[in-house]
Amino acid sequence: MMILASTALMLAACGNNEKAYDATGTFEATETTVFAEQSGALLTFDVSEGDSLPMGREVGLIDTTQTWLKIQQLDATKELYQSQKPDMERQIAVTRQQLAKARQDEQRYRELVADGAAPSKMLDDAASHVKVLQRQLDAQISSLSTSTRALDKQTAAADVQIDQLRDMLRKCHVVTPVKGTVLEKYVERGEFVSVGKPLFKIADTEAMHLRAYLTSAQLQHIKLGQQVKVFADYGAGQRKEYDGTILWISSRSEFTPKTILTDDERADLVYAVKVAVKNDGFVKIGMYGELKL
Repeated sequence: MMILASTALMLAACGNNEKAYDATGTFEATETTVFAEQSGALLTFDVSEGDSLPMGREVGLIDTTQTWLKIQQLDATKELYQSQKPDMERQIAVTRQQLAKARQDEQRYRELVADGAAPSKMLDDAASHVKVLQRQLDAQISSLSTSTRALDKQTAAADVQIDQLRDMLRKCHVVTPVKGTVLEKYVERGEFVSVGKPLFKIADTEAMHLRAYLTSAQLQHIKLGQQVKVFADYGAGQRKEYDGTILWISSRSEFTPKTILTDDERADLVYAVKVAVKNDGFVKIGMYGELKL
């Protein structure tokens, strides 16, 4: 009886040789490296590896003193430009009054000449005086308008410079661009940082994905949005099952990575796929995983 039972178990094992997975791969997360956008001393930097940070949190501040002083200087320059703008109406008021008086004289001489009480030369002189004053008034208005426009343009240019400095001021504040966990920290508070220097790396470890590789024969069984089973391999036979969704399928084949096993005994060419997985805190970046279609 023992021999028969052992034989039956061996036959069952030989008949059930279907693999528990169709492909293997590693778990990844979208990693974002945060760089310094301005140069200066890092006055504050509240970041530690392993911290879970929300999107938009300020975690550091680069020295803003020089930028702030430049803004104050430009504000004072703007006030100077405004004080230099001419008061057009007051400056042309005298010429306007003289022109109005000259026109009255011209009209009076016209009436006198019409009545024969004054020679026509007096009317000609009055008309000529009116034309001279009108040209003077037009020239004053033109000159004052040109001066006003020039000062307005200088003020606008100062406004643009202030906007640029305010943008620089904003970039002195180090803010997390995405929510996630801090993977690596590259600087410490008090260090001098320059534009482009990496400060820390962050990744959203809640929204993980498994990058696996499938053969061309397996591609006919998958599509974007398809629900599949994903297993996190903890080693020593320890596995945990997750629900996964096909997020991306490569349109280009590649040679099988050495660390990947496929259902086709390491076919020469395979296609990469990404499977989105909701992490419960146990899946880590770089951990091996298995995909079951």
